[in-house]
Amino acid sequence: MTPKEALHTYFGYDDFRPLQAEIIQSVLDGHDTLALMATGGGKSLCFQIPALVMGDELPDERRLCLVVTPLIALMKDQVENLRARNIHAAAIYSGMTYDQQRVALDNCQFGPYHFLYVSPERLESKAFRQRLTELPVGMIAVDEAHCISQWGYDFRPPYLHIGEIRDLLLEAGQREVPILALTATATPDVVHDIQARLGFREERVLKKSYHRDNLHYIVRRIDDKDKQLIHILTRVAGSAIVYVRNRRRTQEICELLRENNISADFYHAGLSSPERHKRQEAWKQNRTRVIVATNAFGMGIDKADVRLVIHYDLPSNLESYYQEAGRAGRDGKTAYAVLLFNETEDRQKIQKRVIDTYPPKEFVENVYHKTMDFLQVGAGSGLGHRFMLHMDQLCQVMRLPVVQTYSALHLLAQAGYIDFEEEHETQPRVQIRVPGYQLGEYNLSREQAELLDLLMRSHTGIYTDLQYIREADAKETHELLVSLAQRGIITYIPRSVGCALTLTLERQTEIYLPPAVYEERQAHFSRKIQAMLEYAGQTRFCREQILLSYFGETDAAPCGHCDVCLG
Repeated sequence: MTPKEALHTYFGYDDFRPLQAEIIQSVLDGHDTLALMATGGGKSLCFQIPALVMGDELPDERRLCLVVTPLIALMKDQVENLRARNIHAAAIYSGMTYDQQRVALDNCQFGPYHFLYVSPERLESKAFRQRLTELPVGMIAVDEAHCISQWGYDFRPPYLHIGEIRDLLLEAGQREVPILALTATATPDVVHDIQARLGFREERVLKKSYHRDNLHYIVRRIDDKDKQLIHILTRVAGSAIVYVRNRRRTQEICELLRENNISADFYHAGLSSPERHKRQEAWKQNRTRVIVATNAFGMGIDKADVRLVIHYDLPSNLESYYQEAGRAGRDGKTAYAVLLFNETEDRQKIQKRVIDTYPPKEFVENVYHKTMDFLQVGAGSGLGHRFMLHMDQLCQVMRLPVVQTYSALHLLAQAGYIDFEEEHETQPRVQIRVPGYQLGEYNLSREQAELLDLLMRSHTGIYTDLQYIREADAKETHELLVSLAQRGIITYIPRSVGCALTLTLERQTEIYLPPAVYEERQAHFSRKIQAMLEYAGQTRFCREQILLSYFGETDAAPCGHCDVCLG
């Protein structure tokens, strides 16, 4: 099967978008490749098609594509889309039971599976690495590859170790596989750094221009953002995204829009997975017109007819802004990316982010010790211990500011003291406390009895330990489980979202943050913020020219339709 035949057979398209065919052929020829494509350019097909073609040619040798991607929601979405096309795909993510992970890996090893999605953190697991060497990996795809760079705007330390995976496979006797790195946003320095850190055998960059002829960049310099927001959404029809900085504001702005008869809902990472999915689907199907969201929303969502992306608050850098703005107009029709800018307030708020993101070193050390005290970890102990950490509870008990505490824990992770995973989701767990022969004494309803019978047949050891149950089961039977727990028949721990913290060193008496973790990154973060402020504050140069120049395209002509060009 040729790439074009695979494109038509599995995805129903007759031809590739610009640059897709070149990227696919580069991978099939065995080249390590960095693909730079604007948001909405069709990056996923660039690894999906090669994997399907390689799997067709060499089904027993290297049919599996290992996809490293940062978001669980993105993994689930892509796996569901592939399965809907009768393509076998699996994902391994936090919250899955050991048995669920084992079945997924068995399917990838022995079944006709083409794709295995994992997070970069999963690659840190020794057990997973060992099992990976037994899988028929034919290529490695790294999505959102800008995260690899030391100065990437969404820095996650495990991304730096992805390059080790190919060496691991080689040491296990497998043939050398190509790496495809994909991203929508990377400056020239980051482009070089990605290839170096992934261990590219030769530099190879395939790039599509960041120019978007149909997307109009607008900055509105105003005092009353609420009034302007309503005005724009009233004047411009169609589906829209409004980006704000924090969860509380998503709800507030959503209520403002509803009060003005604008169909809206809000979205952030603190909502449950089913609730996030429900709201996302309602928006994708145009039952909800406007989604008000934090930057947790949008990555990997395939919706072409977004007419308007409004940034209510300034992003921290131009990479984030370009990527989020680029979710408008993927269908090629006219769309608008509007940034609301209050000169005085926004400058104060965005500059405060430097302090919030890089709090004083003394504060970071204080957070470390207070967190250890909260978790009851004594000096010289705790190595390898993993804890679920509810930040609101930690900050309330230990009297710590929430935003700066998050930042301090990330700094401690980057310095090597802990692993810190935000928005860690745990699946519901159940333990039956009453022996089966005594259940007749409890006058159970038919539904309660059937549920208990199902749990006993499905989960060995449910009388002795808490057992994970599938998310679908929990969603359908939550009220029944609550009623059984209230009567003392079971112990039920519902699904929860918190943070996961693992000690990579035993508790230390002193903390040292090296310049590479603190001073250098703080300076780099400040430069990113300054570039964002300059973009928003200036009125002399074409908006798109500034963005393209930032990403290395220094010879672009004025767009002719941004607010500066029109002015």
